[in-house]
Amino acid sequence: MASALSVLMGAMIIAGTAIGAGMLANPTATSGVWFLGSLVVLLYVWLCMSLSGLMLLEARMRFPTGASFHSMVKQLLGNYWNVISSLSLVFVLYTLTYAYIFVGGGLTQELINQAPLLPDLSRSLAAVIFLFVIAVFVIASTHWVGRLSTVLIGTMVVCFLLAVTGVFPHVSFDVLLNAEAAPFYGKYAWLALPVCLASFGFHGNVPGLVDYHQGHAKSVAQSIWLGSGFALVLYVLWQLAVQGTLPRSAFGPVIAADGDVAVLLSAMSGYLSTAGMGRWLHGFAYFAIVSSCLGVTLGLFDYIRDAFGFSRQMSGRLKAASLTFLPPLLAFLVMPTGFVKVMGYVGLMASIWAVLVPVLLVRASRNLNAEAPSYRAPGGQFGLYFVAVFAVLVMAVQFLLLVGKLPVYRG
Repeated sequence: MASALSVLMGAMIIAGTAIGAGMLANPTATSGVWFLGSLVVLLYVWLCMSLSGLMLLEARMRFPTGASFHSMVKQLLGNYWNVISSLSLVFVLYTLTYAYIFVGGGLTQELINQAPLLPDLSRSLAAVIFLFVIAVFVIASTHWVGRLSTVLIGTMVVCFLLAVTGVFPHVSFDVLLNAEAAPFYGKYAWLALPVCLASFGFHGNVPGLVDYHQGHAKSVAQSIWLGSGFALVLYVLWQLAVQGTLPRSAFGPVIAADGDVAVLLSAMSGYLSTAGMGRWLHGFAYFAIVSSCLGVTLGLFDYIRDAFGFSRQMSGRLKAASLTFLPPLLAFLVMPTGFVKVMGYVGLMASIWAVLVPVLLVRASRNLNAEAPSYRAPGGQFGLYFVAVFAVLVMAVQFLLLVGKLPVYRG
């Protein structure tokens, strides 16, 4: 049976993977519906993503140690769905890794170049160093990723609290509730769904956590609930800090800058003192990027090792690591900003493998086995429909957004 410490480390892997760039994107994505609307959207997406993660856990319990998405989808859904799932999973995880190399490399470069006695580095070399450290922990084991994620999350929370502690006394309920006007904001809720989905993306880690917890499903479920719940609390506190001080009517420049931290701080500085806040926010962003990159690459690593049948020994792990880290690194070195062109499709692809596929896996698993499984995701048949509707909604929204058919709040 897994210990409380291992459940905590599993939860930190879940939380660390979820809390990435979405943290800074959420206030911008939900600015159209503002605070109360954002709470509804975040709670809805959190519940759907947590349930889909638990469905994935239920399906994974049918398989032996080391099985990941490839084995599960191929055996339960067949080759057709395996191709769809594989393409969407690999696209999302490679693209996110690519984005984290870009952002993490830039933050690492800034950190090293500000340090005394150290030579200035190019962004490319800083990105290589950043990714090398990530790779060492991923190759070592899920256990070491869990340990590092726990430290990173703890440091990230400290930075977050130091950044926003001085903000909370300035939170205004009039600003928070947008008392100056009360139009119907529901038409902007759709815009937030794909971004919030990405803010709770941890599903690539579920198969590995089953092995980490030695097949103890209850411990994996606890890690999922704790990790995703922790992410939700942090998101709500951040929404409270930003949308309780910066009026909705003044959000235009932040939206135009895609939620850039510097622009956000500049806008907030007109309503409260942000001296010192920027330093802690940048620290928070760095630790969030590192922890999220760890979780994303660990999920991709486990998938590749399973898909290619690499051994769990060091030779097999090095082969899986080369296919995990080298393609996005080479893509970054050749096209350092090219990911911007494809990031719009991440939400669409993620809704397939992280939401729809778990529903289909559980449905197929229950049809194949009349006996009660060792773990059953909550919600029964209604839960399957509930999550499936969410998947279809996000796919439809992402498509309509890409073709410009949905209203977008500009401030």
